[in-house]
Amino acid sequence: MKIYGYSDEGRSNGEIQPKAMAEISLVATPSELRRIASFLNKAADTMQRMGANYGHEHLSDRQPGFDDSPHFVVVGSDRSDD
Repeated sequence: MKIYGYSDEGRSNGEIQPKAMAEISLVATPSELRRIASFLNKAADTMQRMGANYGHEHLSDRQPGFDDSPHFVVVGSDRSDD
C-alpha cells in the first residue's frame, strides 16, 4: 500500500503534484470512521470484481456528508494479493 497526498495551498488542479506520505491522521467522528470503513469495504469488493479494469473511487461520490471534506480517493493497485 502507498499513500499519496498534497496540501491545500490554493493551487489549481494542474499545478498539484501528489507526494508520497509517511503518515496520515484522520480526525473524524465514530460515525465518519464507520462510513469510511463501509466505503473502503465496498471499494475493495469492486476492485476485486473488476480486477485490472478498476480505476478509482472518491469517498464523496459514494458516501453522503463528505462533500466539504478533503478528497479521499481509492486507486487500484497494479498488484494483486487475493
